[in-house]
Amino acid sequence: MHAYERLINYVKIHTTSDEESTTVPTTARQFDLARYLEKEMKELGISDVRVDDKSYVYGTIPATPGYEASTGIGFLAHLDTAPDFCGENVHPLIHENYDGEDLPLGESGRVLSAAQFPHLKNLKGRTLITTDGTTLLGADDKAGIAEIMTLAEKLLTGDEPHGKVAIAFTPDEEVGGGAADLDIEAFGVPYAYTVDGGCENEMVYENFNASAAVVEINGFNIHPGEAKDTMINAALVAMEFNSMLPAAETPRDTEMYEGFFHLTDMEGNVEKAVLHYIIRDHDSAHFAIREEMLRHIAKRLNDKYGEGTVQVSLRPQYRNMKEKLNGCMHLVDNALQVIRELGMEPDVSPIRGGTDGAQLSFRGLPCPNLGTGGYAFHGPYEHITAEGMDTMVEVLAGIVRKYRKEG
Repeated sequence: MHAYERLINYVKIHTTSDEESTTVPTTARQFDLARYLEKEMKELGISDVRVDDKSYVYGTIPATPGYEASTGIGFLAHLDTAPDFCGENVHPLIHENYDGEDLPLGESGRVLSAAQFPHLKNLKGRTLITTDGTTLLGADDKAGIAEIMTLAEKLLTGDEPHGKVAIAFTPDEEVGGGAADLDIEAFGVPYAYTVDGGCENEMVYENFNASAAVVEINGFNIHPGEAKDTMINAALVAMEFNSMLPAAETPRDTEMYEGFFHLTDMEGNVEKAVLHYIIRDHDSAHFAIREEMLRHIAKRLNDKYGEGTVQVSLRPQYRNMKEKLNGCMHLVDNALQVIRELGMEPDVSPIRGGTDGAQLSFRGLPCPNLGTGGYAFHGPYEHITAEGMDTMVEVLAGIVRKYRKEG
């Protein structure tokens, strides 16, 4: 079975996670895909297949006899889809021999535009898979799952020898919890790759340091006719707080290694206001300065309006995996070599986000990130090609080959 055929099956299973939930997984529906995969993995002949009580899926492909000395390699992808856009009732559309031009997405009124997505011209002639414009596709990261499962089938039905390959599918990556409860000891290999990126020649080993910040502002409400030097309008203080951040350091105004403050939500009135931010920077020292800037602004405003007016709470989310990969760059070098051997020029750039691999690297499992062949994740314009997915299966197989060693 081709990887894209598996993807078509997987995306029809609703697995959106919930950032407000405190359970693991954050949505029980992620078990639906986990159990589906459990059955498929057993049918393929994968060993030690299990789904734990938190919806983590595990499996192992043992080394070919005589190749037990090979370095074991793992591959991971995540079950959930992003809560940013509807992930239920997904109806993927398949466009064979795509012409590289604007493409209407079903009857939704949305158009996949070559002007907005210039890379589309490079996909001309391929089999393009899109949404119908009413949901996201879910290639992030069901494409990664499909490619890993297709690799497994390739290894188990082929005659090419290989070392041990570990497989895991995790819940809740999209809401920051995907790697927290992975049983690394049970996973059983010293190195791994997440398959959770963009184009098929992508190789990522640097990501943002990240925190979430909540700014709570307590106002003092009094009749406006008697408010002179007394009223503290929490909504206005919230606006003042945001105005004290660097205006040009937002996602819209930054790229590559440039960090940002991103105001994601705000609510409030005279008595109470709350601001939600995410803070990102590749450089750990610059990242620490960003966190301190929020505290400093709160102090300034508390000096002005009274202690307790502004409170800032910071929640660490993930750190830059490069700190942990510097000692095992063979993971990066081998992947780059495979990409080149397949006739592609590697796309190596810092990811302006994070993956499960960032958390796993800091938990002791060095884990850079590979592409899936997909584009425009988290929304109705998400798309991928069958050919790109086939190439990704070959990338994974090439990496397994790099770590093969006769005993």
